[in-house]
Formats: sequence, C-alpha cells, structure tokens
Amino acid sequence: MKNKNFSKFTKRNTHKRAAKDKAKAELLRALSECGVSADGVKIKEKVDLGRRGRVTERAGRDECVADGVYSGSRAGYGFVSVGNEDIFIPEGRCGGAIDGDRVEIVYHRYENRFGEEKTEGRVRKILEYGRKFMVGEVDELYRRHGRRTYRSLVFFADGGKLYPAPEIIGGEECEAGDKVQVKLLRDGSDIACEVTQNFGKSYTREANYQAILAECGIQTEFSTEELSEAEKRAAEPLSYDGRVRREEIIFTIDGEGAKDLDDAVSLVKTAEGYRLGVHIADVSHYVREKTALDRCAMSRGTSVYFTDKVVPMLPEALSNGACSLNSGEDKYALSAIIDVDGKGDILGLSIEESVIRTAVRGVYSEINRIFDGDTSPKLMKKYEAVMPSLDLMRELYLVLLKRHESRGAIDFESPEAEIILDERGDPCEIIPRERGVSERIIEQFMLMANEAVATELLKRGIPCVYRIHEAPPEDKLDAFVSFAHNLGFDTSYIKRDSIDNFSLRRLLLAAEEKGLAEPVSYSMLRAMSKAKYSEVHSSHFGLGIENYCHFTSPIRRLSDLATHRIIKKVLLGERPAAYYSGYAKRAAAAATEGELRAIDAERQIEDLYKCIFMSRFIGEEFEGRISSVTSFGLFVMLDNTCEGLIPIREMPFECRYDEKNVSIRGRNFVYRLGDKIRIKVEECDTSEGKVRFSLAR
Repeated sequence: MKNKNFSKFTKRNTHKRAAKDKAKAELLRALSECGVSADGVKIKEKVDLGRRGRVTERAGRDECVADGVYSGSRAGYGFVSVGNEDIFIPEGRCGGAIDGDRVEIVYHRYENRFGEEKTEGRVRKILEYGRKFMVGEVDELYRRHGRRTYRSLVFFADGGKLYPAPEIIGGEECEAGDKVQVKLLRDGSDIACEVTQNFGKSYTREANYQAILAECGIQTEFSTEELSEAEKRAAEPLSYDGRVRREEIIFTIDGEGAKDLDDAVSLVKTAEGYRLGVHIADVSHYVREKTALDRCAMSRGTSVYFTDKVVPMLPEALSNGACSLNSGEDKYALSAIIDVDGKGDILGLSIEESVIRTAVRGVYSEINRIFDGDTSPKLMKKYEAVMPSLDLMRELYLVLLKRHESRGAIDFESPEAEIILDERGDPCEIIPRERGVSERIIEQFMLMANEAVATELLKRGIPCVYRIHEAPPEDKLDAFVSFAHNLGFDTSYIKRDSIDNFSLRRLLLAAEEKGLAEPVSYSMLRAMSKAKYSEVHSSHFGLGIENYCHFTSPIRRLSDLATHRIIKKVLLGERPAAYYSGYAKRAAAAATEGELRAIDAERQIEDLYKCIFMSRFIGEEFEGRISSVTSFGLFVMLDNTCEGLIPIREMPFECRYDEKNVSIRGRNFVYRLGDKIRIKVEECDTSEGKVRFSLAR
C-alpha cells in the first residue's frame, strides 16, 4: 500500500507532469519530422537537441545503448560507467534516476570545439532502484503561489548525491538543521521522503558520528541471543584433551590500548635458521557453525576501529575475554610453527590446536624504547623474561625485511593520524602516527604466517579464503604513468602490457629521493586494484607473494575465522574438503563487503574529528605541502596530516589547470605537486567532514 502522504504529494505534481508530457509530445513530433524514432535510439538523419530544445544538425552521430549504475552530483548531472568509460549525463537528462540506480542509457560520441572526443548520454529507463535510505540534512523551502507563501521541509543528501532536494512528507519529527536518515519514496520521476531517524543538530559531533555509522551500515549493538550465546561459550571451562601444551616463552605485542589480543609469538634458534611460532586465538572453538554467533560474524565481517571506540565483530565476552590472549592465563590457540632458513625462506609448517600462556603483555612503544637503548629498571623488569627473544626477533626481522624487499613488495607512504581526545571526547591534538621497529617486526611475522598457511592449504587442495590483489587495470595504470612522467620521473622501464611490482617499487623509491613519496604513493594507490578476499587462488601483487591468506586475526576478521574453521575441520579433522568450498565463497564475499563498510566508516569518522579539530583555527595561517592538484583546486596537507582544499575559483588571480605538468599556473606563478605553500583556514564543514583553505597573503 502506498504512503498516503506520498499519494497526496504525487497528485500535487500531476499538473507538472501533464505540462511535461505536452512539451515532450511536441518535441517528439518535431523529431519525427526529422526522422528520429520516438525512443531516440535510431537516427535516420543527423540531428541533435540544441540548448533550448531546438532540433539542430550534427555530423556523424551514432548512438549506443548500455546499462550501468548512475552516479549523481549536487549540480544535477551524473555519470554512468560503461566498461572503462564514464558516460556523462547532463542535467535534465537523468530521467529521474538518482545516485545508485541501475539504468539503461543511450549515448553518443562527438568532438568538441577543441577536437577532443567526448561522450554524452541520457537515461532512457531506470532498471532497478538503488538506494532506499540516505543520510543528510533538513532545510526549509518557501514557495509563493499567488499571494500565499508555503513552507516545506526538504532533504539535502550528504555529498550532494540527490538532486533536486526532495520534500519531507512524514516520519519522525524534524526541523531545519537536523541531521537525519530518510526513506526514499519513489513513483517514476516523482520522489519524496520520510524521516526514519533524527540524529540531532547537524553541527554537533555526536549527530554526525551516528549518521556516519547509519550511512555505512555499521551494527553497534548485539542481539540478546548473540550476547547470551557468547557468555555461555566464554564460561565453559578449558579442556586440555587433544591439545598440545606449548611450554616455550610466548608473548604478545600490541598497541597500548588494545584489548582484543589475538596473536602471540615465540622464536628460537635452530641449526637450519629459526623456528617461529605464531600462536593465534582459537576463536572457531567458541564460534560454532550455524549458530547466532556464526551469523553475527558473517553479517559484520570485521571489527571497526574508530578514534574513541571499537565496534567489535564479536561480543566482548569473547573478543576482550575468553578469546583474548591475556598474559598469565591459559588460552586456546591455533599454533603455526614455521621453520625458516637463514635467508628467510619457509622450510616447513605444522599447525596444531594448543593451549598457551603468554608471559608478557608487550606494548609497541615500550619495546621500541628498549630497541632505542632505554634501560630503565621498570622497563627491564617487565621484559626480563623475553629479552633474549626480542634480540632474536630483531635479527630474524632483518632477514625477512631483505626477503620482503627482494620480492618487490610495494610499501605505500600514507601518513596515518593519531587523534588525541580530551575528557569531553573532542580532539585536542593530532599528530602523525609513528611505526617503530616492533610494529614492523610483528608485521613481517604475520606476513610469514599468512603465506605459510595459504601455501599449505593450496598444496593440499583444501578450500581457503585467499587475500588477493590483482595487477592495476590498464587504463588506471596508463593514467598514473602519464602522471609520473609529467612530474619528471623516468617511466621508460614500466611495461604497461606486462606490469610488475618491481617497476612500481623502483618509481616509489625515486619519488622518495625527490621528496614526493607521499603524493606519488597516494596516486599509485588510487591506480591499484582493490585487495579483496576470494575462494579462488590468485597472487598478491602489492606484496609480491604468490600464496596469501589472512590467518592471524580471527577475533576481528571473518576471513581469518573462516580459515581457522576450515583448518580445524579439514586439515586437522575429518571433514571432506568439498564440504567447505561453498562456505569459503560466502565468507570471502561477506568479508570483502564488511571490510569496505569499515574502511568507509573509519575514514569518515577520522575526517569528522580532523574537521572539528581544525575548526578552532579558522582564520589562522599554517605551512603545508600540496598533496594533490586537480582541475578544481589544490589539496594541501599540513604536518598534522589534516588536509584541505583551496578551490581554484577562489584563488585571487587568473589561473588554469595544467594536466600535462600536474600544476595550476598563472601568468607569474605555478603551483606544483609537493610544493610547500602557506595557507589560511577558511571553513570547516563538520556535516561533510571537509576543510577549506585559501592562499595566505
């Protein structure tokens, strides 16, 4: 049954549609006289619509039909991706489509007055509605009809993805300035909405925070059934039957605030090289198949880490309790024991269900201080039992690092922010996050464990949730290589038809020497394919690893939990491999989807906090570095990793975008990627999470 308010809304627009239909009929008659069919697909003569609806002639126009997903903009125009090409849809030709709709389009190619080939099209049919809910801000609109003025509330979607702004005709109470989630009500080209959730005033931190969680589909609460099952599993006493009791020195190393400790390490010297133990929390023991917790992990896909909180994949009774490898407590684990030679190559792997007791709860910052020579009594006492292991770990790390680099692994230079909050939860300081030796040691050890497990499962023909990364798409690679060439880098050694990671690593090293590592790394990252999970084996291009999966974080990642389950049921159990092939496929899809949601939410929350932090400096000047040059302006990053846009239209002089040389140029000046400039903070839009700068005078 249709919404009654929406029925009234569509009736009010009946006269508008009648006028449009009449104009359309007249236009079709004019087109018919020129030999154009009613659907506009077949063109008998060379015709086109002029700016005012006139029928004009154009030479050599051939139209094509395709379908794709429509991407809208705040200005009313949009794009539809067809293969590797984005088809431009001008304002007024979107056929009632909004961002996310699957549409059928008619498009053609033509040359503009500069001789450049362009494509342009129109939406002929909406095949499938996309978004049903959107997040944005409420505003009020006044319309005059004769002597009367009518007030209505309208909805402006975040990011300008909905045009024009639809009228709000029901749902929860709201007023202008509120941040809300709405349900879209559609009937052909008519669109209205009703408010499903009101988050509060759009300028507040909490309203924007909750809106981001809703927009990204982040589940913050567990059901009663999930909580009950987690507490029941966590309360079960440990049983040592069938498990190996690991007696060597084992300890964890994590961030200071981490509570979900899912990996621990041990290391001893052997005649052939080293024996590395990577001991991972046995989460699959607690999360049984076809249970509420299993469905919970599948629906969430991953834990989500924000500045001030963690939204865990599993209830805290497991994530911070029974599964977490807290020091001094016996815990279930799945231990991967890896024999490594002096060159860092894997000689053998054994996987076993175990019981471990970690000796120390290591902290990255403290161990980095030890590596830097800090011998304070308190620090030495805490780590006394593991000091020999720490020395040996650094020794193996250097071996593994050399192997990592010899594979051509690409390490992207993307500065991470550490946002420090005050007692009210507001950001009071933002600094670049430093990665010390201890973080890099654990990273290399986890990479080795993931590679060893994936190789073993592949060799035995056992299903696996692989972590794969394909080579860059040809069109994006071409654009990046042209970008790098225009910056003055030698790109002759990059073979576009047979790209390898060694070439891209070489280019990054050259960029580092020129002080352009961050912008070049960012542009290269955008040209890359997205890493994803798959049940089908493929290599990891960025890491230069042939066999790779995620095994080391089952508390917070579905992919790792799925890999553990398959190992226990097939490799260590008696289930046939084929039984889990379908499960691996479902888990890979759910893990990829969950990861994308988490990345989007984490980025938006970080942008929100950065925007709130920078709002206290409006009117002040800072020095920054140009991090990106676009046709619409300069992005400038400050030393604290906060970034803002200087719109080209607001620059106080005539200038133009020079695509070939990646710069913005004027008569007596040029702004290039990587240049240091002084800026002034002009505006901080917390609703959009964007900061606007201007050039300091």
